[in-house]
Amino acid sequence: MQEMPQDGSTMSRRARLGAAVSYEGPPVIGEARSFAGRFLDRAVVRGVAVAGVKRGDALLVVSELVTNAVRHAPGPCTLALDLRDGLLEIAVSDTSGRSPLPQPFEPQRVGQHGLEIVLALCVRVGTEITDRGKTVRAHIMIV
Repeated sequence: MQEMPQDGSTMSRRARLGAAVSYEGPPVIGEARSFAGRFLDRAVVRGVAVAGVKRGDALLVVSELVTNAVRHAPGPCTLALDLRDGLLEIAVSDTSGRSPLPQPFEPQRVGQHGLEIVLALCVRVGTEITDRGKTVRAHIMIV
């Protein structure tokens, strides 16, 4: 695991707070949640009013996106967090070139609801396909 903090000394209305970490293999979901939790703790110290429920939602989105990367792509994955004006971008990159597809609504289905959860909690979700795989970007308001 390699963490790369990218933050300034103070947090203003327009300031950005960012960090990224790369993982080589499972189990990484708990580590990713801890990394995101520490990131949000730093935001609070810098004056961002992170709502408790929104903190939990952000950690759930991190869990779901990293779980998908670990399950569906060989090789490493990267989690990048970027916070600006109360909007948190959660970006997970992996080596698969396939976009995630939400499953049709089926309340009896056990599992495979992660993308549905992400779509419900976030204001915007998108996928960028690259020559090395893909990056899923989810944006969630945390204030």
